[in-house]
Amino acid sequence: MQVRLSRRALLLASLSGSILSSAPAFAQDAPKTGYDDEIIVTAQKREENLQNVPISIQALGTRKLDQLNVTNFEDFSKLLPSVSFQSSQPGVTTVYMRGVASGGDGNHSGSLPSVGVYLDEQPVTTIGGTLDVHVYDIARIESLAGPQGTLYGASSQAGTIRIITNKPDTSGFEGRVDGELNSVKSGGMGGKLEGMINAPLSDRAAVRLVGWYQKDAGYIDNVPGTRSFLGAPILDQNGDLIGNDPGITVNNAAFVKKNFNDAEVYGGRAALKVDLDDNWTVTPTVLYQKQKNNGTYAQDPRVGDLQTQRFYPDKRTDKFVQAALTIEGKIGNFDVTYAGAYLDRKAYQINDYTDYSEAYDALYANYTYEGDFVCSGLAGCFYLQDNGGNTIDPRQFIIGTDHFRKLSQELRVASPQDERFRVVAGLFYQRQSNQIHQDYMIPGLAGNLSVNGRPGTLWLTEQKRVDKDYAAFGEASFDITPTITLTGGGRFYKYDNSLIGFFGFGRDPNGPPYNGAASSRTGVAGCYTTTGAILRDNPGGTLFPAAVPGGPCTNLADFVDGKLVPKRTKDDGFTHRLNLTWKPSEDMLLYATWSRGFRPGGINRRATIVPYAADFLTNYELGVKSTLADGRVRLNAAIYQQEWKRFQFSFLGENSFTEIHNGPNARIRGIEADVNIRPTDGLTITAAASYTDAKTKNNLCAIDDPTYQCTDPGNSIAAEKGTRLPVTPKFNGNATVRYQFPVGPGEMHLQSVIAHRSSATPDIRVATANALGRIRGSTTVDFAVGFDWTNYSFELFLQNAFDERAELARYSNCGQCDGRVQILVNQPQTIGARLGAKF
Repeated sequence: MQVRLSRRALLLASLSGSILSSAPAFAQDAPKTGYDDEIIVTAQKREENLQNVPISIQALGTRKLDQLNVTNFEDFSKLLPSVSFQSSQPGVTTVYMRGVASGGDGNHSGSLPSVGVYLDEQPVTTIGGTLDVHVYDIARIESLAGPQGTLYGASSQAGTIRIITNKPDTSGFEGRVDGELNSVKSGGMGGKLEGMINAPLSDRAAVRLVGWYQKDAGYIDNVPGTRSFLGAPILDQNGDLIGNDPGITVNNAAFVKKNFNDAEVYGGRAALKVDLDDNWTVTPTVLYQKQKNNGTYAQDPRVGDLQTQRFYPDKRTDKFVQAALTIEGKIGNFDVTYAGAYLDRKAYQINDYTDYSEAYDALYANYTYEGDFVCSGLAGCFYLQDNGGNTIDPRQFIIGTDHFRKLSQELRVASPQDERFRVVAGLFYQRQSNQIHQDYMIPGLAGNLSVNGRPGTLWLTEQKRVDKDYAAFGEASFDITPTITLTGGGRFYKYDNSLIGFFGFGRDPNGPPYNGAASSRTGVAGCYTTTGAILRDNPGGTLFPAAVPGGPCTNLADFVDGKLVPKRTKDDGFTHRLNLTWKPSEDMLLYATWSRGFRPGGINRRATIVPYAADFLTNYELGVKSTLADGRVRLNAAIYQQEWKRFQFSFLGENSFTEIHNGPNARIRGIEADVNIRPTDGLTITAAASYTDAKTKNNLCAIDDPTYQCTDPGNSIAAEKGTRLPVTPKFNGNATVRYQFPVGPGEMHLQSVIAHRSSATPDIRVATANALGRIRGSTTVDFAVGFDWTNYSFELFLQNAFDERAELARYSNCGQCDGRVQILVNQPQTIGARLGAKF
C-alpha cells in the first residue's frame, strides 16, 4: 500500500509552530489550558513535582505514550534526545546516554551496561541487551540523564531509564481495549491487540490485569546469492602458489524469502494491591513476555535497498518472567519501602555466519610464514574436512542461548518531605547470573577436528557468569533558606564478579592438527588437569570434568587447593552527589550538581588476561527549570561537562581474541533542553533536543597501553587524542505539534511528530569506522488524525511519512568482515488505523 504525498507541504505542516532548538518534559495528564497540574515523578525515590527535581529528567506520561503510539524501546528512545543505542534487532540493544559510549563493550564476558533500566522499583538491566518491555498501560517513563550512582548505583553510570506501571486502584472498576492494523511499504501487514482491566476486590484491595499481542510486518528481503571458497592450492616446482583448484560454491536458494524479518510479541502483567491498614500497602506483580524475531533487521548495501543475502536461518526467541514485591508503609513519621524482584530471562538465537567464513577465506588466501607458503583458504588453513578427509563447505552458523537470572532487594527509609532537613537512606543487594552457550557449527566437520564430544562444533563457549553488588546509600537535603537547598549523598558499594567455564576449539588426543585452527593456545589444549597443569603442558594428564554442563572440560578458572573455582574480581568504593538549588520564585528553579557514577569491573574470558577495573564518570552540571507565561510554557535546560576515566574497552588481543581492558580517558560536554508550550486552547507544542561533544583525551592504542603512547613493537594508534566517541550524534532532537478541537459529539485531533539526528561514527577505531562508513543523519516525520467520543477513539496514522531510510546502526558480523557492512534501518513508511474503547 502506497501513499503519495507532497514532501514539502507535509514537512512545512509538521514544523508549523514547532520549536526545534530546545525540547520537552511531557505532561502526564495536562488540562487543555495552562499548566495547573503537576507532573509527579519518583526519580529521587520520593514523589515530587517534576519542576522541583534538580536533575535533568524527562517524563513521558500515560497520555503522551498513548498519543504517540509508543509500544517499545525504539519508539520512546527517539523522544529522549540524550539517549542513543546500538542494536542488531529488537531485544538486542545496548543503551547509552549523553555520549558515554566507547563502542567496545565486548560480548557476553564483557562490560556491564552503563545505563540502568528499572521496571517500577526493580532493576531489569542485563548484559544481553536492554529488556524491551512492551509499553501499554504505563504511568510514565522517566529518563534521568547523568550519573545516578547515589540512589541507583552500579550500571547507572551515565543515566537511568525507569518504566513505571499503572497500579491497581480500589476506587472503581475500569477497563480498556485497543487494536491496530497497519501496512508497511515494501513489506507486509501487521497489527496489535491490547487490553487492561482494573477490578476492586474490596475497599482495601484491587487487581489490575494487562495483556498484549503484537505482530510486526517484515520489510527486509533475503534475495538469491552465492558464495565461492578457495579450493586446494596449486604449487609450482619451487613450492610457490600459482593458483587454486576450483573450490566450493554455495547458494541460499533454500532460505530466499520476501519480508523475512517479521516478529511477534505477546505477554501480560498482573498486579495486586492490598492496603493492610491505613499505613501499609503490599503490591505483588508478575510480568511475562515472549518475543519471536525472524530474519535480520539490517540491509546489505552491496545487495540493495531493504535486501540482504543469508545462507542459514536467522531467528531469535526472547522470553522472560519477573516476579516483584513492593511493600510500603510508615514507622512513626518515616516512610519505609521494600522492593524485591526475581527476573528469569531465556534467549535462544541462531544466526548465519557465512560472512565470517567468506572474510577468513580471503584473509588466508595466500598464507605464508617467514616467506614460505603454508596454506590457502579457510578450508585449507583450518583443516575443514569430514571424517573421510574430504574438504567440506566452510560456512558456519551460530546457535546461542543465554539464561539470565537476577535477584534484587532494596530496603529504604525516608523522613517527612515537608521538614527543613530530610533524608533518604537504604540498603541494596543484587545477584545476577548468565548461563552462556555459543556453538559455532560447521555441518559435517570431522569428529577429531570438532570440539571434543560435539561433532560439527568448531568453537564452543560454555560459561557461567555471576555479578553481585552490595550497597548502602543515602541522601540528605537541608533548606538553608526558604529558597536555597543543599543536598549531599553518597553510596558505599562493593561488587564481586566471577566467571568459569570453557571456550575455544577442541583437541585431537592422537596428535596434530590438535583442533580446527591448528592452534594449541585456546580450547581443550588450555583445560586444567587434576595436577593443576593445563593439558598442553601435561598431555598425559587427567582432565577435570566440565565445571559448566555442556563443555568438554574447564579452561577458564583458578586452580585452588586441588580444585577449580571461578575466576573472580572484587572491589569496593564510594560515589557521591552534591547539589545546590535556588528557587528565586515559585516558577523558577536553578541548580548546580557535582556527581559521580561507576560501572563494575569484570573478568576476561582468556584466563591469562588480568581483570578489567571499574570505570568512573564525574559530572559537573548547571540547570534551570521554569514555568512561564502564566503556566502556558515549561522550559527546562541543562549544560554539563563529564570526565570519563579509563573507560572499559574491547581490544583485539592475541590470536584475534577479544580482551577487555581499561582504555584512555574521555571528556564529554553537552547541552540538553526541553520545552512544552500551550499557546491557545487545544494546541500543544513540545520539543526536545541535545547537543553532545564527546572526545577522547588520550590516544586509544590498538593494543592496550596504559601510557597511551602506542609505541611498543606491534602496537599502533587506533584513535588519536581528540577522536569523537562513537554512536551518539552531535545533535539529536524532536518536536510534536498536536491540535485538539470539538467536532459534533466528540473531539478531533491532528498531530505531527518530527525527529532528527545528525550523523555519528559507528566505531571509535578510525580504520574500522572508515570501513563501516558513518551512520547517516536522518529526519523522520509522522502524522495522525483521530476522533474521540464518549469512551471510544479512532485514529488514522502515517509513520515515517516520507519513507526515510534512517540508519540506526552500522556493523559487521565479525572483526574481519568490515568490507561487508550491515546497516540497521528503521521501519519504512507505515499506514494504519487504531480503534480503542474504555469501559
